[in-house]
Amino acid sequence: MVKVRGLCFRRGTNLVFDRVDLDIRRGTVTAVMGPSGTGKTTLLKLITGQLRPDAGSIEIDGEPVHLLGKSALFRLRRRMGMLFQSSALLTDLNVFDNVAYPLREHTDLSSSMLRKLVLIKLEAVGLRGARDLMPNELSGGMARRVALARAIALDPAIVLYDEPFSGQDPISMGMLVTLIRQLNDAAGLTSVVVSHDVAETATIADQIYVISHGEVIAHGTPAQIAADRSPWVRQFIDGLPDGPVHFHYPAPRLADDLLARGVA
Repeated sequence: MVKVRGLCFRRGTNLVFDRVDLDIRRGTVTAVMGPSGTGKTTLLKLITGQLRPDAGSIEIDGEPVHLLGKSALFRLRRRMGMLFQSSALLTDLNVFDNVAYPLREHTDLSSSMLRKLVLIKLEAVGLRGARDLMPNELSGGMARRVALARAIALDPAIVLYDEPFSGQDPISMGMLVTLIRQLNDAAGLTSVVVSHDVAETATIADQIYVISHGEVIAHGTPAQIAADRSPWVRQFIDGLPDGPVHFHYPAPRLADDLLARGVA
């Protein structure tokens, strides 16, 4: 479904990706994991065409995202659903209208058909009874589920999840984990889950890519990743404070930095 080859991308002098290759198979849940700041969300922006790579290629169902013009890119995006880390609900619209928004923008459905579809999507995430609530009346877990209903409103072929479990309590997290897997299998979706929540993501992923320092440092099934003995992988998977991933952002020696700034 998604093929990434030789992906290179920089932000200023910072090399975010250095010749990265990924394959996301149709119908699977693929997790992209790694420490904070390794470019996981940036990868989603490259896949959706919000950013363009400096080198390499990104194809979705055979279409070269990085080469598409505006109209073709917008058509392709209608086949994608996106669950944002912040949920990104429209605060002036109630739950029903938030989910209905992409349907109203991209289809000419009658009001009765639109209503049926929205209620079906809300039923799928267990929130049909909350259709009249405003976003500020929702808990964090409910808001995330409304955002998920909106992400699948247009029956996309692929759904991208940006840190879906961030800030969720254990019950909400367990609910979201189950929903992602069930929706993927029931609707025949292809799901890409960007996350640093190791245990939860591993329970639903068919394959996992671990990214660090601009490279794929491990790739395989959850069992293969759990058995990987690489120091990079073990530090991330086991949550170790010491290892090849450093706590400090690269900087000159403190003494030299202070001297350069005229601090005695």
